[in-house]
Amino acid sequence: MNNQIWFDAIGWAGAAFLLVAYAMVSSRKLEADSTVYQLLNIIGSLLLVANTIFYRAYPSSFVNVIWAGIAVVSIAARRRLSSG
Repeated sequence: MNNQIWFDAIGWAGAAFLLVAYAMVSSRKLEADSTVYQLLNIIGSLLLVANTIFYRAYPSSFVNVIWAGIAVVSIAARRRLSSG
């Protein structure tokens, strides 16, 4: 199997993670500041980063790196608040 098929699958999986996260928050099954929601964002974004770098879509790569970074910061802030 060639690399393009793998990176397409990775990209679709990333998109699915982000859409599930959004749907779960929109339907109030998850809170926007929950760790599960943020982990779905991190995983989805990093999968899309791999896909967009493969296709040299660097603006999308940049957005997804920032998206994942925001989720990491959110998790860290939540842990600080809960432990402090």
